[in-house]
Amino acid sequence: MQNVRFQSVGELLDFLPPAQLEMVELLRELVYESVPGVQEHLSFNVPFFKHYTGLCFIWPGAVSWGSTVWEGVEFGFQNGYLLSDEEQYLDRGTRKQVFTKRFYSAQELLQHLGKLRNLLLEAAEVNELMQMEKSKRRKK
Repeated sequence: MQNVRFQSVGELLDFLPPAQLEMVELLRELVYESVPGVQEHLSFNVPFFKHYTGLCFIWPGAVSWGSTVWEGVEFGFQNGYLLSDEEQYLDRGTRKQVFTKRFYSAQELLQHLGKLRNLLLEAAEVNELMQMEKSKRRKK
């Protein structure tokens, strides 16, 4: 069970502590600038982004996952397992598909924007290829 229920992204943004709000806004801007046509929606009370299919999400620690809350903001890739992350920049935890990176300050996040942008571009390309394969299968 979550500690909140938002009707819009605006309500979420109004709820966040200032440090998390700053990071969420930086990450949202990065997603919109990097992936033209991306669509944002709330799922589990946090921003998820779709580019053909699920692309990424931004999870502020102030929005619980079950009974767990944390400091910072997590940026996740829904198909992280398909990304070429040889240096294991992204945290896999015990998950098989979704990989994330957690940030604790806007200053730290700013240092990682280039790396995140590259991963976002790759994730968007992977999603596009998945969509093309799906379309080919439908035509058969």
